[in-house]
Amino acid sequence: MMPITLLSRRRPPSTHRLARGLRRVHPLWASLLASGVAHAQPAPTAVAPESVPPNLGWQVCQAMTGPAAAQLKCFQDWATSQVPRNMPPPEIARAPANPATGQPATPVLLLPSLNTEAPDGKPIGCRNDAYSGLSRFWELQRGTDCDTFAIRGFRPFSLAFVKASSVNVQPSAPGSAGASLAPPPAQSYSRNETKIQLSVRTKLAKGLLQRGEGDDSNQDSLWFAYTQKSYWQLFNAGLSRPFRANDYEPELIYIYAHQIPLAGGWNYRLSGLGLVHQSNGQSLPLSRSWNRVYLMGAAEKILGPDSSLRLQGRIWDRLPETKDDDNPGIENYIGRAELAASWQINKTNSLGLTVLHSLRRQARGSTRIDWLIAPGSAPNYTGLRYHVQLFNGYGDSLLDYNQKRTKLSIGLSLVDW
Repeated sequence: MMPITLLSRRRPPSTHRLARGLRRVHPLWASLLASGVAHAQPAPTAVAPESVPPNLGWQVCQAMTGPAAAQLKCFQDWATSQVPRNMPPPEIARAPANPATGQPATPVLLLPSLNTEAPDGKPIGCRNDAYSGLSRFWELQRGTDCDTFAIRGFRPFSLAFVKASSVNVQPSAPGSAGASLAPPPAQSYSRNETKIQLSVRTKLAKGLLQRGEGDDSNQDSLWFAYTQKSYWQLFNAGLSRPFRANDYEPELIYIYAHQIPLAGGWNYRLSGLGLVHQSNGQSLPLSRSWNRVYLMGAAEKILGPDSSLRLQGRIWDRLPETKDDDNPGIENYIGRAELAASWQINKTNSLGLTVLHSLRRQARGSTRIDWLIAPGSAPNYTGLRYHVQLFNGYGDSLLDYNQKRTKLSIGLSLVDW
């Protein structure tokens, strides 16, 4: 019988031995391998157990010399450092015995599930269906947090075809500043056009006044939002398809979270304070702009796993102008208050009703109805929606804030993502 020799550690072949072996195949491959291995495999440095800093990579443990128990402990410490702090400990369960095969019950290690939506361990936070829709949208609790400076949806991100009852072909300057200016020539605008709306937001800060420790604890937040709405005369080739109106609306929003039970199963969820600027970026006589500060509040009622009701109200005051007013009395047309109600019927359908009112005896404002439909192939959660909207009233665009009209929009929207 041939003797058997046990080697405690197998030494890798040297670079020169590999090169000599491969020269028989091709000298070029041999030279490339020799240079590559020399750079890719630096000589390991022995590390004593007592000199290993905590939370270093497993390579440090691999290079340790000394007792095997110390090296094993190094690997265990490294593995422990990779587990998230809020991850629950694993559980031990017993798989049932199989009498048919005589297999006894065996212990099974149940690893805790990560609160993730992707294999890379990204926390779902504001995508966690264990929380209500209003909690996820404004990240009202610590368990819904998606951290700061992430880009999120605000109002629907839309592209729609618009058919309107009328269109203002010759906007003029309603204010004293532009009264002496001649109005621009009338344009043959079409009542059929395209609406494009871009709307995003990001959280600037969190936990300013509310700093609870548990996932269900309330958390206040500060947000910046930006909305841009444009009407594009896409089908008007005679006018070279211009953009008829553009509105720009940045705003700063502070949200204070609540969990206050109300009658009828409602829950008051938030109070807010906002500062908003809205303008169309034009010069006189087409310049329109105003600034507002508003108070807001919102409540919701959970009807089922995929169904809920939501109410949100805002009331605002216009900040005084420091120069001649481009659009005097704009609040008498667009309004001084807003009430928005939405009904999430199921995973696929939702209805919304938004009413703005001037809060004056001569009642003006607007009414808007929205129907959002998720694609049937992916109703669980997808940001894409088929969007039908009916609008009647004033303030559809800043340029025509004092012009009343009715319009129907049909298109696609991307809601909060």
